[in-house]
Amino acid sequence: MNETSKLRLGVNIDHVATVRNARGGAYPDPLRAAKIAEEAGADGITAHLREDRRHISDADIDGLMEVLTVPLNFEMAATEEMQQIALRHKPHAVCIVPEKREERTTEGGLEVAREENRLAHYIAPLRDAGCRVSIFIAADQRQIEAAHRIGAEVIELHTGAYCDAVTDGDAETAEKELKAMTEMAAFADDLGLEVHAGHGLSYDTVTPIAALPQVRELNIGHFLIGESIFLGLEPAIHKMRQMMDEARS
Repeated sequence: MNETSKLRLGVNIDHVATVRNARGGAYPDPLRAAKIAEEAGADGITAHLREDRRHISDADIDGLMEVLTVPLNFEMAATEEMQQIALRHKPHAVCIVPEKREERTTEGGLEVAREENRLAHYIAPLRDAGCRVSIFIAADQRQIEAAHRIGAEVIELHTGAYCDAVTDGDAETAEKELKAMTEMAAFADDLGLEVHAGHGLSYDTVTPIAALPQVRELNIGHFLIGESIFLGLEPAIHKMRQMMDEARS
């Protein structure tokens, strides 16, 4: 498999910070996890700096920008505070995600079509600063068209509904969700958008998503960090990398 056709893996390290913050100390260190992931073959590191700082901290972002040799994908809500942090650091990529304080995790895709004008103005300075702007959205044609109109270069399809259906044994819903992602990945690619996917992916759900030819990158975090308790982080990433490569070939 050549580098142009290789499906990239972004490893999200948020939940290393979740474990650290449970005790309020310095361990486990998300920067150490990022370096292990990098050495294990991750093509990028993803970190979500939330408004309430429930896991990743500002210091973590400072440290990641200093130590990483692979790209940082900086996930953030579309707030002025986060825009200023991104403009100060200028990470390789900025992924705009919906965020609510009361949610346990990101529950759905961003509503781009309803906020098209605001988001277009919001992402313009980020693009001007050299950041690749990605929009985290559902596999919905209306949202993809809006993301394209506002000038996003990348969309990341929310795979959570598909993964939940597989986990729940709901084959009908899983098939429906996979069909939508298949069609919308092709639609976005035809518009000239780069297509990524993520949320809830595991060894049980990754293969059909990895097999979609238009998808260029998967971002996976919670499952890999959880699996690393049993396997270790490096072996967990190696296994995911192998499954992605096999699906692609």
